[in-house]
Amino acid sequence: MDQALTKQAAKQAPLVMSDETYKQFRTFIYEQTGISFQDNQKYLLESRLLPRLKEHKLATYEDYYHYLRFDTYRDKELSSLYELITTNETYFYRDIPQLENFIKTIVPALMEANKATKQIRIWSAACSTGDEPYTLAIMLLEHLPLAGWNIEILATDINAAVLAQAKSGVYETHTLRHVPNMLKKKYFVEQKGHFELAAAVKGRVKFMNLNLYDRPRLKLVRGIDAVFCRNCLIYFDDKAKLQIVTDLHGALKQKGYLVIGFSESLTNMGNLFRTMQTGRSVVYQKV
Repeated sequence: MDQALTKQAAKQAPLVMSDETYKQFRTFIYEQTGISFQDNQKYLLESRLLPRLKEHKLATYEDYYHYLRFDTYRDKELSSLYELITTNETYFYRDIPQLENFIKTIVPALMEANKATKQIRIWSAACSTGDEPYTLAIMLLEHLPLAGWNIEILATDINAAVLAQAKSGVYETHTLRHVPNMLKKKYFVEQKGHFELAAAVKGRVKFMNLNLYDRPRLKLVRGIDAVFCRNCLIYFDDKAKLQIVTDLHGALKQKGYLVIGFSESLTNMGNLFRTMQTGRSVVYQKV
């Protein structure tokens, strides 16, 4: 009887990740993505990974670690891992002052620099569900001086699931809470509580699955006029951040622009960019 109770208790006991396994996961995730989990975040990682253990009927976190490292279908599972460890909070017209300053100050400079080709190429890195690149597309469509210009917007993310959602162009009401009503009526169609983006906007954005820590693939992106990489660098340590920013620098044209989040900065990278103050926003220009 005591033995049976012991077995039942073992089944009901919560799964716990050992410190050694946590160290292995931290190293593995960092090598794959550059994302750092801190010493005090073991419980966070445990809770995020637990659904995958249940999905694959694995008994321990150690089993899941070996699955990620050595299983035949590990590449597919890595996509699920990326979905679990990345944060995708975003919405249309996020940080409006920063976006407005970009339109008022940086876009005219790009128009002057590219007046011969009448083409502007923008990259929304870590675009999540597409709210940022679609916002940029709407704002640029509304900017009358750009009439007749070819605007290309590349939007990338490590998370394949959020990219699929972005490509659909269908959004919940709360993600549009900062969109002016006039623009909401002009560029969205309401259908049963959802809002579908107009084809004129969707056609301006090209989506691609891309890991910002994958140096060989990042070298495929070149000739960009402006990169938006907002609220993303905060998840990386200094080493990974330097690598990513260096590669973003390589993707930009000479004197191209890098826009990062309000809470982010490029310390000790003065040899790559010069700081520009545009209203209340800081923008970095390639040197």
